[in-house]
Amino acid sequence: MENVLRPLIVVGGSVVLTLLLGWAVDRLLQRTDRRHHETPLWGLLRRCRLPLQFTLCAALLRGSYDQAELTKEHSAGVGQALTLVLIGATAWLIVRIATAVVESSYARYATSHRDAARVRRVRTQVTLIQRIVIAVVGVVAVSAMLLTFPAFKAAGASLLASAGILGIVAGVAAQSTLGNLFAGFQIAFGDMVRIGDTVVVDGEWGTIEEVTLTYLAVRTWDERRITMPVSYFTSKPFENWSRGGSQMTGTVFFHLDHSAPVPQMREKLHDILLDCAAWDGRDWSLAVTDSTPSTMQVRAVVTAKDADDIWTVRVRVREQLLRWLTDHHPYALPRINTATALIGPGEIGTTLPAHDLMRDGHAPRTGRG
Repeated sequence: MENVLRPLIVVGGSVVLTLLLGWAVDRLLQRTDRRHHETPLWGLLRRCRLPLQFTLCAALLRGSYDQAELTKEHSAGVGQALTLVLIGATAWLIVRIATAVVESSYARYATSHRDAARVRRVRTQVTLIQRIVIAVVGVVAVSAMLLTFPAFKAAGASLLASAGILGIVAGVAAQSTLGNLFAGFQIAFGDMVRIGDTVVVDGEWGTIEEVTLTYLAVRTWDERRITMPVSYFTSKPFENWSRGGSQMTGTVFFHLDHSAPVPQMREKLHDILLDCAAWDGRDWSLAVTDSTPSTMQVRAVVTAKDADDIWTVRVRVREQLLRWLTDHHPYALPRINTATALIGPGEIGTTLPAHDLMRDGHAPRTGRG
C-alpha cells in the first residue's frame, strides 16, 4: 500500500499544488490589473500562467521524485528528463515575462506620444530587443540542457582547447550572418528605417512590415512580401518616404498640345483638389515645365498628409483632368501632324520621303509642282 500511496501523494500533490499556485497568481494579477488599469503590464503577465505552472510542476517533481521511489531502476533517466523539462519551462517563462515587459513599455509609450515617427521607431527597437532576448534565452537554455549530459561535459575540455581554430572557421563561415546581425542593430538604433515606414526599394513601393535581426519584410501595394537582408539597407541607397515626417508632395505630368488652356487647367485643378478629401490643403500648383516640337509638359504639384493619401490625390487629379480635357478641350490632347511639309529655299526638285503623306491620303508631292 505504501508503494502505491507514496507515488500518488508525491505526483498528485505536486500537480494540485501547481494548479493552486497558478490560480492564486492569476487571481492576484487580475485584481492588480483592475486597480491599475492604466498599466497593461499586469494583464500581459497573465499570459505567463501556463509556463509558470509547468515550471512549478517540474521543479516540485524534480525535487520530490526521489521520495516517490518510483521506477528505481530508471530514476536517473527520469531525473534527467525532469531536469530538461525544468530548464525548458524556465526559459519559456522568462521569454513570456520579457515579452510582457517589452509590450507594456511600448503600449505606454505609444499612448503618451502622438508623434507617429517616434512611435514607429520605438516599435522597431522594442521588437528587435524582444527578439534578442528570445535568442539569448534560447541559446542559454539549450546550452544548459546539453551540459546536463556527462558526455558533453567531457567534450567541453577538447572543445575549449580548439576554440581558437573553431572561432576562425566559424567567423569566416558566418561572416554574412554576423554582418546582417550588426546591420540589424544599426537599423534599430540608428533610426534608418522603422516598422510602418513607406520605402521604395529596387523600384518597388511598399511598407516595412517586419524587422528582424537578419532580414526585413516589405509589403508592396499589391500585397506581395519582399524579404531582403538588413545589410541591403546599410550598404545601398533606398527611398524612405516617412523619414523626417509623413507629409508628402506629389507630381502629376501631362503631355499636351501647345494650344492647351493652361490657365483653365489651373482653375480646374483647384476645383478637383477642393473636392478631394485626401488633399491636405497645404499647397498646389500647375505650370508648364518643358516643351518639345510637338507637345508641352505640364506639371501639377499636390500635397497630402502621408504616402497613401498622396497616391490617392495623384490618381484623382490625373483621371479627372484628362477626362475634363477630353470632354471640353479635345484639341489640347497631343496629336500627330500629317500635313504636307513645307519646302525650304534651295530644295526645289527634291522628292519628299514616301512616309510624308498628306492628310487626305494622296501620294507625296514633289517640288516640281
